[in-house]
Amino acid sequence: MKRLNFTLDAEAVALLDELATTYYGGNKSRTVRAALESLAAHTGHDGWVIAGYTPVQLHHEAACYTCGTTYSAGDILMRPVFERGASPQALTSIPAEEWLDCPQCAEDRAV
Repeated sequence: MKRLNFTLDAEAVALLDELATTYYGGNKSRTVRAALESLAAHTGHDGWVIAGYTPVQLHHEAACYTCGTTYSAGDILMRPVFERGASPQALTSIPAEEWLDCPQCAEDRAV
């Protein structure tokens, strides 16, 4: 075991106390360990990532999801194709709203 010395603000101390009491029989060390393990599990941001794009010809006016630029019927925008994966930009769920990116934003995301 190694002793670490760090300072927590009052809200963090209260949260640590509450979690330790509720889930770990008051053991703050086990609580901090569980919190660190949970954080480590989410470090890769496992979720939905954009695997690629498919072109879509607009039948009505639409805006780019990323930059907000409005495009007219007949223009070509890009619809993301989602798959499960890990990335700092991973989403916890696929958005319910229509997601279309302009070619520039799709290219910028792909980098």
